[in-house]
Amino acid sequence: MIFLGQASNYSSGQILRHTFACGGPKHSLALRRQLAQRYGADPEAVSLFHTGRSALTSAIRALAPEGSSVILPGLTCIAVVRAIRAAGCHPVFVDIDPKTLQYDWKSLDKTLKVCYNVSMIVAQNTLGLPLEMSLLEEFADKHHLLILEDLAHSAGRFYPDGREVGTVGAATVLSFGKGKAIDTIEGGALILRQTKVPGKPENSSPLPKPTKLPRMSDRLRDRWYPFFGLMIRAGYHFGCLGKVITAALIKLHWIARSADAKLDPSRRLTHWQAKLALRQLGTLPRTPLREHFLVHDRDRLLSELEKQGFYLREIWYDTPVSPARYAEEADFPSSECPHTVRVSAEIVNLPTWYAPEQLQPARDLIKPYLQKSVSTIKESHRE
Repeated sequence: MIFLGQASNYSSGQILRHTFACGGPKHSLALRRQLAQRYGADPEAVSLFHTGRSALTSAIRALAPEGSSVILPGLTCIAVVRAIRAAGCHPVFVDIDPKTLQYDWKSLDKTLKVCYNVSMIVAQNTLGLPLEMSLLEEFADKHHLLILEDLAHSAGRFYPDGREVGTVGAATVLSFGKGKAIDTIEGGALILRQTKVPGKPENSSPLPKPTKLPRMSDRLRDRWYPFFGLMIRAGYHFGCLGKVITAALIKLHWIARSADAKLDPSRRLTHWQAKLALRQLGTLPRTPLREHFLVHDRDRLLSELEKQGFYLREIWYDTPVSPARYAEEADFPSSECPHTVRVSAEIVNLPTWYAPEQLQPARDLIKPYLQKSVSTIKESHRE
């Protein structure tokens, strides 16, 4: 069986390594140094957090004036929206290009012409597909914006001009959450390359230093999630047992639903998770995090895929601001982002951590459902 979620990218060896990992301050220090070296910053300008959204909030607080607006692509996660708001700023959604899943440049230009309080723009690199950074820099320079690079999906990737993703903006944020390019179930990092910010005192230190350990309940969930994921995956071999196990674990608070992690910049990454992240940093994938397709009759297709053992309903993103249960909170301007609305209704993903031959039957099932206008998109994803 093939899964998008439930820690399906964890082998039995990785589950054991994760569950019984031990670490110390030296591992957190080594991770900070490696991130600083890779992304062009001083080690003192790197902080490690318990969640990626906490790192994102801290980056925005450090660089964006309170009350200003932050540009982000329409196809995103509620975690990004919450991080912007928690920093005292306002999210401004921009429509995407269905062929790239990145900013639609005409829509971005239109937004920047009418929105006068923008201080920052997020380079999200959705699904690990790098955007045209040189073009984004032109917009940023013209409108005096800082670029915040979000590497949740794209650590290890490169922009079309050859620069590594994460080495360009004023700040870089990584998430170590479930299914991300670096996966320690929870965690994140902030690399701050610009420390002098207009409107902030020069002697102030914009980089937060989280010192508190995550709550014990959160640490236990982080530790045991891969094992629980194995239980869930095994349950699907017995009909609906996998869904029953998932519901029971959520009700008992032994696992948390996607996007429900707490936003608390005072909580640091544990040393054992830093050790695991450090190991993964040296072997980052050179391919997109997921392969995507735009299809018609998506629900019918997903049901057919499930009959063949492909459980692909944890889509990035099946609503403009995912997950759908937070649609009202997101306050997404659907009428201003028609491409985003269309893509979120048509997109399906394949996980790239399985062998190509394992995924080929799924591709064969998807092919008749492909939207004709975008059937050639896939050629650009096979690197």
